[in-house]
Amino acid sequence: MYKKFNQNQPKEKDIIITIKRLGINGEGIGYYRKKIIFIPGALPNEVVVAKIITEYPRYIDAELVRIKEKSPDRVPFPTNVNPEIGGLELAHLAYSKQLEFKRDNVLEALKKYHPRGYSKYKVKKTIPAPEEWHYRNKAQYQIEQSHGQTSLGLFAPNSHELFDLPEMPTQSEATQDTERKIKSLVEKLHIRIADPFRHFDGLKTIVVRQAYATHEIQVTLITVGHSLKNLGQLAKEIMRLPNVVSVFQNETDWRNPQVWGNKTTKLTGKNQITDEILGKKFALSPRAFFQLNPVQTITLYSRALKFLDLKADETLIDAYSGVGTLGILAADQVKQVIGIETIPEAIADANHNVELNHIKNANYIQGSVEKVLPELAQNGIPIDALIVDPPRTGLAKSLIKTLLRVKPKTFVYISCNPSTLAQDLVLLSEAYNVRLIENVDMLPQTPRCECVVKLTLR
Repeated sequence: MYKKFNQNQPKEKDIIITIKRLGINGEGIGYYRKKIIFIPGALPNEVVVAKIITEYPRYIDAELVRIKEKSPDRVPFPTNVNPEIGGLELAHLAYSKQLEFKRDNVLEALKKYHPRGYSKYKVKKTIPAPEEWHYRNKAQYQIEQSHGQTSLGLFAPNSHELFDLPEMPTQSEATQDTERKIKSLVEKLHIRIADPFRHFDGLKTIVVRQAYATHEIQVTLITVGHSLKNLGQLAKEIMRLPNVVSVFQNETDWRNPQVWGNKTTKLTGKNQITDEILGKKFALSPRAFFQLNPVQTITLYSRALKFLDLKADETLIDAYSGVGTLGILAADQVKQVIGIETIPEAIADANHNVELNHIKNANYIQGSVEKVLPELAQNGIPIDALIVDPPRTGLAKSLIKTLLRVKPKTFVYISCNPSTLAQDLVLLSEAYNVRLIENVDMLPQTPRCECVVKLTLR
């Protein structure tokens, strides 16, 4: 089930470890030679046989060899899937225990960074997802060719080893089926595939996203280089697949460590696909951020709007606004909405979504939140309420300083990383009380969760 011991590493005898708890990434944690030892795939209270992979000054990485005493919370891991691909770190743990683990992650982060009054914070139970499997509406698979064989799937974490992925149990059936059919078309049309070892241009990544409400599918072919033989023909063939309404090309180069490059061109079809949340429509271009679990997104945003408790005469700032989801959903409740986002395509989508929903009191501005927010305050724009949904790195310290200066009466912080959330609360708690923290499980079978936090001025 788990990868075999790397014979190039120094040989160690098998060791027996009792697992005490789970780490933030879902790995089992025990102790060996007075050091913490991380064992992916092991569960609390299990006694396991492990093999040391790498020993560091303060901790040890090991791999699971076999289980001597099994946890009653262990469930069968999905068949025909290699657990090394990532995204299934908790798939061997009963779902009710996954929910407890995610709440515990928040409590442990608060205990580690101890923001003011943290021991009295109300941290509610994690809201479960209605669907534990096949919930992801976007598949981003890498493609490679070796010895005449084409592989399409995901890399092992922190590795360039690609695992072919005929089945991913958290991915929607439609996106997986589309990915597999595109792979067959690539082979049929002899599309050149990028070679990461010799740095030859070609097709590198296939991205498939489906709108939950309309079932429209958007395909993006990420390439190294621009001109690929038969790429136009490939786009035409892809458009014949069920529900596909558009095909794009995104260009990157070997110097770019990110998956996406900066240039995106429509090859054929619609400019955007359209999805719906709580009665509002949202048009999505290829690079626009949208939550991966559309059903649970309704729960997440409903909780966030309830926590905001908006008033009709207020101005709401929607920071890290993406395509404008939260601001547009709240527009009917406030005097005006101002959204802030760095990605130009997302701003274009957000302003298009404002028009699509016939909203007259919302405007979206391109720029960094830490720069735009002080400018709004200096120009006399009231910052009555604020909602932030930052990346995993959390809020910039300069933004927190601005918040402590302009002091919106209430704001909601949506976080996908309990550690950076707890660190940010250390500074924010200088002026704010944390009224409530609630977890929403957006990504079952993974350690990831979204926290919704309500803060009010003291």
